[in-house]
Amino acid sequence: MMKAQTNIHIVGSGVAGIAASIRLALKGHKVTVFERHDKVGGKLDEFQEKGYRFDMGPSLLTKPYLIDELFELAGRKSTFKYQQLPIVCKYFFDDATKLNAYAESEKFANEVEEKLGVPADVISDYLKYSQNIDQNVGDIFLTKSLHKLETFLDPKVLKALVRTPQFDVFTSMHEANERRLKHPKLVQLFDRYATYNGSNPYKAPGILNIIPSLEFTEGAFFPLHGMRDIVNQLHELATSLGVEFKLNEGVDEILLSNNKVISVKTDKDEYTTDAVFSNMDVYPTYRKLLPKAKAPEKALAQERSSSGLIFYWGMKGLKSELDVHNIFFSIDYKDEFDHLFEYKKVTDDPTVYVHISSKEVASDAPVNSENWFVMINVPANNGTQDWDEVIQRSRKNIIQKLEKSLGYNIADHIEVERILDPRSIEQNTASWQGALYGSSSNDRMAAFLRHPNFSSKIKGLYFCGGSVHPGGGIPLCLLSAKVSTDIALKEYL
Repeated sequence: MMKAQTNIHIVGSGVAGIAASIRLALKGHKVTVFERHDKVGGKLDEFQEKGYRFDMGPSLLTKPYLIDELFELAGRKSTFKYQQLPIVCKYFFDDATKLNAYAESEKFANEVEEKLGVPADVISDYLKYSQNIDQNVGDIFLTKSLHKLETFLDPKVLKALVRTPQFDVFTSMHEANERRLKHPKLVQLFDRYATYNGSNPYKAPGILNIIPSLEFTEGAFFPLHGMRDIVNQLHELATSLGVEFKLNEGVDEILLSNNKVISVKTDKDEYTTDAVFSNMDVYPTYRKLLPKAKAPEKALAQERSSSGLIFYWGMKGLKSELDVHNIFFSIDYKDEFDHLFEYKKVTDDPTVYVHISSKEVASDAPVNSENWFVMINVPANNGTQDWDEVIQRSRKNIIQKLEKSLGYNIADHIEVERILDPRSIEQNTASWQGALYGSSSNDRMAAFLRHPNFSSKIKGLYFCGGSVHPGGGIPLCLLSAKVSTDIALKEYL
């Protein structure tokens, strides 16, 4: 086992790659991060145009203490600034029903009772159920490797596993929500949380009902300087700890000898290494960077998660009734997910998500204007879709849906527009087929089938990021960095 300082190379500078670099540097290792683009951050990118600022990727922040934790480990005061949102999301239904999902659970329960006629204790009981899942199995499924025997020999883990049937492991999210909530609008609202990891609530296991607890128990948060500030602050911390970032220099191959990593090859040089952490999607990691290694075909063949079609609209002269996060639901949710995962197509009535950061930070848009991040879920790019046709048709359908719900013209206010689709997501971030979360969780064993944070065949090879355990999204990517580095530091470095 190596205990002296080692040369560690990280492929990709997404939030997981940067977090892993911090954890490794704090243990005294020499860490180099390779990034093929001219800036760090992966999906956490931004752009500005005509006075509008847009976050291009993730727009919701939960578990911000995972970011603060990295500063605490370094003995520094966190420089990342954020605040909790009083309204998690504003929901719009096709029959003109509007529902504010207040962060305060009692207030939310009363809102449901007032707007839907459902007793407040139905929501209160449901949120306790979600919190109960989190308290009993969250630590197991999110912070430990599910691919190490020692995890399951822990008495606490064994005790929790005995109780997993009561957490709806063997039923779908939708079935569990129908049983507990009954009201179709509430069922649809909580089924939506399957999309947080790009999955289908009609197939994904009910244990994923842990997700609402992140927002209603711990809170939904807003970064005061944009989502991009997450990587800006962590990048600065990593650099201060001695981590070297090589921008405009992507890794072309991870070289092996006797099933052990020995170097990484870029278009500029070859670097001897003791260990490699790939923050790249596992599919291209194996197919492109490890062409001579035997790939884990079962893991790579798992169903892709959904992708996204995003319109960034600068809305001139508009001050809407919308909140920071807004959802406009489709009429037939089952049909929408059938299109996504069965037909690999996009319905004409998609659920529309609208994020407006200028509601909290006025400078993100010109005076009397707003910056709209408008997204619908779409299938991963499997080569059968005509994305140009999908974009044109979806844009028309989205505008019609929003105008019907809000009661005023939308199209005439759009003065800035950019579009991100699965093709550009794959090109920009190397996410296989543009899938936002790697593989989906449309299987009750999905958590166990997800690629581990280490290679069992290649010594010195580790993985972090949204395509491996525990999954996609900022909090889980940060946790993947912790899981992967903990394993490496204990067993190899």
